[in-house]
Amino acid sequence: MNIPELNTIYTQQPITLEQTATWPASRHIFERDSALAIITALAAERPLLIRGEPGTGKSQLARAAATVLKRAFVSVVMHAKSESQDLLWHFDAVRRLGDAQALSATAQNKTDAEIAAQLDPLKYLSPGALWWAVNWESAKDHIPACNHHSQQPEAPEGWQAKEGVVLLIDEIDKADSDVPNGLLESLGNHSFSVPWLDCPITIDKNMAKPLVIITTNEERELPGAFLRRCLVLNLELPEQEAELIDWLVNRGKVHFSDQQCSPAIRKQAAEQLCIDREKARKKGVTLPGQAEYLDILRALVNIASGDENRQKTLLDDISGFALKKFPRDA
Repeated sequence: MNIPELNTIYTQQPITLEQTATWPASRHIFERDSALAIITALAAERPLLIRGEPGTGKSQLARAAATVLKRAFVSVVMHAKSESQDLLWHFDAVRRLGDAQALSATAQNKTDAEIAAQLDPLKYLSPGALWWAVNWESAKDHIPACNHHSQQPEAPEGWQAKEGVVLLIDEIDKADSDVPNGLLESLGNHSFSVPWLDCPITIDKNMAKPLVIITTNEERELPGAFLRRCLVLNLELPEQEAELIDWLVNRGKVHFSDQQCSPAIRKQAAEQLCIDREKARKKGVTLPGQAEYLDILRALVNIASGDENRQKTLLDDISGFALKKFPRDA
């Protein structure tokens, strides 16, 4: 097993994340704990569960891991209607029913064998995110059999399937509690069965095992059996105000140069965020975090890059749009 050294990830230098699919271009800097957690998850062959309040960079950490490890990046966002099966495969029963109804109108002109061939279940079966992560070539080989849209995930230029995948299962706490338990066997064994296929989907012996990163905003308690099979990284913002301000200012510099946004502006925005975090805490609503802080700086840079006086004036006017997201009567 090829496990990277800590200094290959924890370089203390920002890395650039190129725009891919629905993910915008960004910048990321690894902290030692997050780099070590990634290496440990690879070595232990366990999923890495990342806990933390919204806006702490949980999802971006997975994308950054794929970049530094030179792996393909596959992601899926969970929601209230998600099922564990959706991560493995999807069967378009609605489309098959529609095709069957259309064929019934012309059934007299077709043999039973022709109808069966046109309604072959494999034509309505598409690979899910975990299928791509476990056996990329198998998923790729199945795509031509689909008679409906099934998109292959993007991969780095020159990447080969044997180099492995980083799979992000985002916001698993949004899904029903049955979903984590339904994934235990598939994640643990890197193997699962798919209806209508003769053989199970298993990891190719020449392919690196996937690094599975799962995020939660703690909106729902996760099952104990699931937690025991994960390594856990807690991403927390500094509790002390002075430490948080310094931390945010440094994060702002990763994304925006001093010429675009001065240290004074970054500090002022961080101080405002601390004020609004305290207000949100007292009201019992979601606290603004790193994401909102970067949104403010991005707006200032895009409106008045390098103009500190104008940015200072704008900061007072627009910070509330990003930081004060709770109702007035909350």
